[in-house]
Order: sequence, then C-alpha cells, then structure tokens
Amino acid sequence: MIVFDMFDLVIYGSVIPILMKEWSISPVQAGAIGSYGFFGMMLGAIFFGVLADKFGRKNILILSVVLFSIFTFLCAFAPGPTPFSIFRFIAGVGIGGVLPNVIALLTDYSPKHLHNTMVSIVMCAFSVGGILAGLIGIYFIPLMGWTSVYWVAAIPLLLIPFMVRYFHDSPAMLLVKGRTKELHFVLSKVNDKVSLTTDTEFVTTTGKEDLGSPVLALFRNNRALGTLMIWIAFFMCLLMINGVSTWLPNLMFSAGYPLGSSLSFMIVLNVGAIIGTLVLGGLADKFGVKKVLVPMFIMSAVSLTLLGFKNNMVILYLLVFITGACTMGAQNISYSFVSQYYPSLMRSTAIGFASGIGRIGGIIGPTFGGILVSLNLSAQMNFLSFAIPGIIAALAFSFVPLKYGNNKKIVNDKNIA
Repeated sequence: MIVFDMFDLVIYGSVIPILMKEWSISPVQAGAIGSYGFFGMMLGAIFFGVLADKFGRKNILILSVVLFSIFTFLCAFAPGPTPFSIFRFIAGVGIGGVLPNVIALLTDYSPKHLHNTMVSIVMCAFSVGGILAGLIGIYFIPLMGWTSVYWVAAIPLLLIPFMVRYFHDSPAMLLVKGRTKELHFVLSKVNDKVSLTTDTEFVTTTGKEDLGSPVLALFRNNRALGTLMIWIAFFMCLLMINGVSTWLPNLMFSAGYPLGSSLSFMIVLNVGAIIGTLVLGGLADKFGVKKVLVPMFIMSAVSLTLLGFKNNMVILYLLVFITGACTMGAQNISYSFVSQYYPSLMRSTAIGFASGIGRIGGIIGPTFGGILVSLNLSAQMNFLSFAIPGIIAALAFSFVPLKYGNNKKIVNDKNIA
C-alpha cells in the first residue's frame, strides 16, 4: 500500500511535460495541479486519522486505498486540466489517509522492541514507490502514452479482499466495541505462547478522560506541550526536506558545481534517506526514539551548513548522504515516535494531525527555496537558511515531555491480558 501510495503521488511528475503540451497549460498551472494532491493529502491525513480512531482503522484504511486507487486511475480518462485536478485532489485525500493508519496498526501489533525497526522498513517503501513511478514512466509512456501510467494505479484494488480478510482493528478498539472473540483470535495469532481462554479478562489502561473526542485527547493528561512541540517539529522537518529536495540541484549548480554532478546529489540524498531510515530505526529501538531524533536533526543542520562551502567531491557526496539520512531518515522515524507517544485510541488522530501540519511545511518548503534563490544570496546563506528549521525541529523534539506519553503498565496475571 505504501509503495502505491507514493507511486500515485509522484507519477504526475512523469507526465507534466506531455500534459503541458497536450492541454496547452503554463508551468504555473502545471504546478498548481501538482499542489492539489498535496492539499488533499494534508486534509486526508487529518480527516481519516480522526475517523479511524472513532470508527476503526481497518475500514478507514480500506476506504483510503479505494479512494486513491480509483481516482488516480480516473486521471487517465480526464478530458482536461479541471477534472484531472479534481481527481488528483480526491486521490490525495485517500493517499493522506493511508500512512497514519498503517503506522498506527504497525505500532498496535508489532513487538515493542521492534516498533521503530518495523516502521522504518515500511517507510522505505516510499522510496520504492518513487523508483517504480520513474521506471513505469520511462517504459510505459513511449509505448502506450501518458494515460498508461495511471492504469497501473488500479492494482491496489486487488489487495482489498486480503485487507478485508486479514486486517483487524487495534486491540483497544476491539475491546471498546466488545468484539472479544476477535480479540482472542488476534492476540493468539500475535503471540501463540500466551494461553487465552474464554475466562480471560481484558483490560485497557486508557483513562476515561481520553475517551470521547480523540482530537481533544491530544491535549489532555498534560499532553498539550508535547503535541504542540511535535507539530512544530513536523512542520519544520517537512519544510526542510521538501525545500532541499526541490532546490538541491539548483543550489549546487549555482554554487559552481556541474549540472550533472548536481543531479547526482539527488540520488545520493535518497540513498542516504533509505539507509538512514533503516539504521535509525534499529538505533531507536535500542536507545529510544527521542535520544536518536534530537542529535540526528542537529547533524542534519550541520551537514546542510557545510554544503555551502567549497569541498572536494568525496566530502560533498558524504555530506549529502548524511543530510539525506539525518533529514528524511529522521523524519520517517518521527512517525514512529508519534505513534508510540499516544495511547491506541487516539493514535491515528495524532499521526494524522502531525502529518497534516507537517504537509503545510512541506508545501511552504519549495516556495521558501524559491524566495532564497530570488534573493541572490551566497551559497553559504542558502544552505544555512535550510539548516535553521533542522535546529528548530531538534529543539521542539527535545521539549516533548516523555513522562506524559503513553506509559502502559503491564498487568501480569494469568487471567488478565
């Protein structure tokens, strides 16, 4: 799902030149059409995150997949830019609803000592989806035209029967809904060493004050500071990441490096993101997510600042690699941090809001880079300007009080699970 989530989002980049010519649209119009998908993602992450915590993650996740698959597929039949934009926006809403629920379910059911590792592995699927979009664009468009790449978007619909059969809501949701038989079955599958009988009693550590609106619950029980700091961190993270991803080749070229090597920096940046995500996931499971995130964002700021100075190519590639690992890699692990910070009944809402607010920063990032370029600043000032959000993100995460997070007590009794 995550592979196609990313595929559906970025495949538009492969068809922009063709659509501009075929529909006679300007670069500004093409950029606006692209932004509709991101706005849809922002709204979908928040809206479906809240709905999932109220009605269950399984059905909302299935609905999200159906939405982004059908409406991305319909883009192939759009007669012009207006219906294409509408389809892309609705698909974006579905795309936004996938990630909060996938990560929440992973956290619900993965072993505690592997939470971050499992999330990091799944987050790498984003890069796979980006690569798949590029490859399909290269081979399908010359053979069958631009509409063919959107036919591929219907493939996730084949996953729906498997999702219906094998997916389950979180244990907390099953307990709240009184579906104890399903809860017995699910927990037996998760850990077959635990003996569950019909007399087994299930309890939840979720307080009464956390029931009701999952949005208000984000600020209850002394979570207000942590919630606000997480939102600030996500906003700054995605501003930095999207800004750097968009403008890195241009900034390196303006700094005096050949265009070819400037483009290759983007490849190194994304390789660093994949490797960084996997390594940081393991480190987070060993030392704790916060202890990994704060220094990684500081390192991202340092490496970005150093990119503004003339260095030999080996050092430059190393700095770009570190930047990818410490920005995109750390951001991927940030989702795992949020999923563990909040109790299960508000987990999708928490991830959805953090992701949605982060998307606002992601939308601003490329514009921020454009403003920097238009000011004709030095290379050092350009990279320093992108490094500052990394410092702010590190500070924000450092102020998140862990003692008010999701500290669950384990009840050790043969008749209580």
